[in-house]
Amino acid sequence: MRSRFLVPAVLVAAGGLLGWLTASGRMADTSAQDQRPVAPAADEPKGRPTPGADKLDRTTLPIAEPNRDPITVLDARNAKAPPRFEVKAPKGAPNVVVVLIDDMGYGHPSTFGGACAMPTLDRMAAGGLRYTNMHVTALCSPTRAALLTGRNHHTCNLGAVEDVATAFPGNTGVRPNSVAPLAEMLRLNGYNTAAFGKWHLTPPWELSVSGPFGNWPTQSGFEKFYGFLGGETNQWAPLVYDGLTKVERPKKPDYHFLTDMTDRAIAWTRFQQAMTPDKPFFMYFAPGATHAPHHCPATWADKYKGKFDGGWDKYREDALARQIKLGIVPPGTKLAPKPKDIKDWDALSADEKRLFARQMEVFAGFAEYADAEVGRLVNALEELDAMENTLFLYIAGDNGASAEGGTVGTFNELTYFNGVPQTLGDQLKNLDKWGGPETYPHFAAGWAIAGNTPFAWSKQVASDFGGTKNGMVVHWPRGIKAKGEVRTQWHHVVDIAPTALEAAGLPFPQTVNGTTQRPFEGGSFLYSFGDAKAKSRHTTQYFEIAGNRAIYHDGWLARTIHKAPWEAQPRADLTRDAWQLFDTARDFSLADDRAAQEPDRLKDMQALFLKEAVKYNVLPIDDRGIERLNPALAGRPDLMAGRTSLTLHEGMTGMMENTFINVKNRSHTITAEVELPKDAGNGVIVAQGGRFGGWSLYLKDGKPTYVYNFVGLERTVVAGPQAVPTDKATITLAFAYDGGGLGKGGTATLSVNGQKVAEGKIPHTTANQFSTDEGADVGVDEDTPVSEDYKPGEPSRFTGKVRKVTIELK
Repeated sequence: MRSRFLVPAVLVAAGGLLGWLTASGRMADTSAQDQRPVAPAADEPKGRPTPGADKLDRTTLPIAEPNRDPITVLDARNAKAPPRFEVKAPKGAPNVVVVLIDDMGYGHPSTFGGACAMPTLDRMAAGGLRYTNMHVTALCSPTRAALLTGRNHHTCNLGAVEDVATAFPGNTGVRPNSVAPLAEMLRLNGYNTAAFGKWHLTPPWELSVSGPFGNWPTQSGFEKFYGFLGGETNQWAPLVYDGLTKVERPKKPDYHFLTDMTDRAIAWTRFQQAMTPDKPFFMYFAPGATHAPHHCPATWADKYKGKFDGGWDKYREDALARQIKLGIVPPGTKLAPKPKDIKDWDALSADEKRLFARQMEVFAGFAEYADAEVGRLVNALEELDAMENTLFLYIAGDNGASAEGGTVGTFNELTYFNGVPQTLGDQLKNLDKWGGPETYPHFAAGWAIAGNTPFAWSKQVASDFGGTKNGMVVHWPRGIKAKGEVRTQWHHVVDIAPTALEAAGLPFPQTVNGTTQRPFEGGSFLYSFGDAKAKSRHTTQYFEIAGNRAIYHDGWLARTIHKAPWEAQPRADLTRDAWQLFDTARDFSLADDRAAQEPDRLKDMQALFLKEAVKYNVLPIDDRGIERLNPALAGRPDLMAGRTSLTLHEGMTGMMENTFINVKNRSHTITAEVELPKDAGNGVIVAQGGRFGGWSLYLKDGKPTYVYNFVGLERTVVAGPQAVPTDKATITLAFAYDGGGLGKGGTATLSVNGQKVAEGKIPHTTANQFSTDEGADVGVDEDTPVSEDYKPGEPSRFTGKVRKVTIELK
C-alpha cells in the first residue's frame, strides 16, 4: 500500500495556502538523493581521473600549502630547496565546455525533431549522447544559477530573475557564499576558467563602478569574461564587458555579437593551450541566442523562406512525427492541447500569416547562425587536438521557447516590458526590417508553443515541460564509448556541476574560501554514459516560478498553471489554484490529466511539493507582476534609494537603468553646464536608452534639443529656434509630469541661461523600463541612437565640453 507524505503539523495549522494540505504517514528523505558515489559501468572507457590519487586534500579550497620545517643551513649552496608547491588538476582530468542556448524550445533544434537546422548539435549527438529528459527551471537566471552551482535556484536566492528580486530568502538575487560556483571549485583545483556571452547573474543594483563585484563573472570563479551582464542584448550593438571593464565593440559594418564572442573564445582557448597544453580548462559559452531580440543577418533568415508558411499547428504535427521517428519521444505520444488563447493557424488572416511566418524564419535563422558559431568553436578545439578529452555539454535551451512576444509578436520587445499593446499594423510596418538593426523583435506566442512540441506551454511556466524540458547533447570521446545513442534518464541542470566534478576526479569541497559549503542538491549523471538502461537517480524535483509550480517524483508530476506569460493577472488565488496530475512514464507530453482518477496520489504530491518548498526557501510564493519591477515595493536594494539629485560628468557612460536615478513617472529637471566651440556646437550632452526607448538632450547645429522616444513607436522633439549664443551656457530641461498613473504624458520646457526657448507636450512616457541593455551616457550616446538626428558613437559625441549635468527629481 502506498504511503502518504508527512506534512509538519505547524504548517497544516497555518491555514491559507497550507491549510488544505492534509496528509499522514512517512516518506523517505530526498535531501541526499544523487549524493552517493557512482561506480563506472563495466563497459566504460578506462583512464578517468581517480579521486584522491595525488593525495592532496581537495575538500578544503584553496588547497593549503604543506607545512615545511625551518631551514637552518646558512649557505644556499649547501641547502636543498623544498619541492615547489603547485596545485594541478588530477592527471587526465578533461576540459569541460558547457554551451547554453537561450530561450529555445524542446522541439526547435533538428537534433530533437525541430525545423531549425543545427548541424553542430547534430554532429555532437552523432559522436556522443542525446539526453531527452534534461530539465531546467523555466527562466534564464534561475537556470544559470542552478547549472553553475549544482544547487537549486532558490538556494542560490534566484527564485526568479534578479531584476525582480525581493527581500525574502530564496529571492534576494544574491548568491550566498555557502554556494560556491563550479568555476571556483575547478579554478582552485588547477583549471583555467573562462566565460563568454550572457551572464545575467549579477544583481542589478551592483552593475556600476561601485560594485560590489562578488557576483560579477571574474569574482565568481571565472578568470576571463567577455560578454554582457544583463538578461539580453542588442546583438548588433551590445554593451560588452571584458572582465570588469566596459569595452567598445569592434567598428565593423557587419558586426554581430555572436561572431565577436566566438572569436574571443577561440582566441582565449588557443592562447591557453599554447601556454599550458596540459592544463585543463572550463569554458562556459552562453550566446544570447535565441533570446529576444531575434537578431540575425538576413542571409540566415532567408534560408527558411516559405518553410513556415504552413503555420504553427502543422509545425507541431510535423515535429512530433520527427521526434517519434528519431526516438526522442515514445511511440504513441500525443500533442498536449495548446492553450486556448493561441489561435488556430487556419483562422488567421493573410496578413497575420505573412507576418508570423517571417517571424519564425528570422528565429530559425538566428538558431542556425548560433549553432554555426558553436561549430567554429568545436572546429578550433579539434584543430588544437583538445576535443578528445573535452567533456562537451551542449544544452539547447535554458528554458522553453518564450511566449513573451504576446499573441502577435513585437518589432520592439520593450513594448512588452512596458505593457504597451501592439497592433498587427505596428508589426507589418517593420516586416521587411525584421531581425535587422532597426528592430528589437520577438515572435508571436504561437511559435513558442510550436517550438516546445510536444508540450503545451512555454518559458515562465515552470509547471509544464514546455517551460522546463530542453534537449542536451553530451560528447566526450575519451570518456564515452557509445556514439549516437539516446539517454532517457530523468535529470535537471543541478546535475551538471556534480557530473563535471566526478569526470575530473574531484571531490565536493566542504569549505571554499573559508565558508562551509551547502552540499550539491543535484547528482552526477556520469553513471548513464555507459548504460542506456540505468535507472534514473534524480527522483524528486520541485519547480516554481512566480506561482507556476510543480513537483516531480518517481515518474509522476503534479502541477498547477497559475499564470500564462501573456496574462496580466493570475488565474486564481494561490490557495485556489487547480492542480493536475500526470504519469510521465506513460504520458511524455503531459496530455492526460489523472487528477480525478488518483486524488490521493495528487494530495501526496502536493504535500511533497510543500515539504520541498520549505526545504529550499521557495516560500512565500510571490506571484506579483509589475510591482516587483519597483525596488521599493519589492524590498530589494536600490542604489539610488532616497536620492533626489544626481550630478554627472563627461566620460560617465553605460550607466545601467537600475543604478541610475529614476526619472520615469515623475516631474524632474536636467541642468547641463557646457562650454561650446567657436562654431555651433553639436552632439549629445546626456542621454538614456537608445533606438527602442529613451530620451536625449543634445545640440543640433547649436540649437538645444530634447527628444523623448516612447518605446520606438513615437518620438517627440522639443527644440530651440536659435543656436546657443554664448561660449558657456546652462541648458535646462524641465519636465512636468501630468500624473494620474504610470506612463502618462507631460510637458517639456527647454531653457538656456534661465530663459525659456521652447516647450512641447509629450503624450506618452515609458512606465517601467527604457532599455534592457543600454545605459545612460554623458557627452555621447553609445550603442543605438535615441534620436534620428544623429548616429551612435563618435558622430553623436559632444563637440564642446560638458562641465556637469545635474538631474533633480521633483
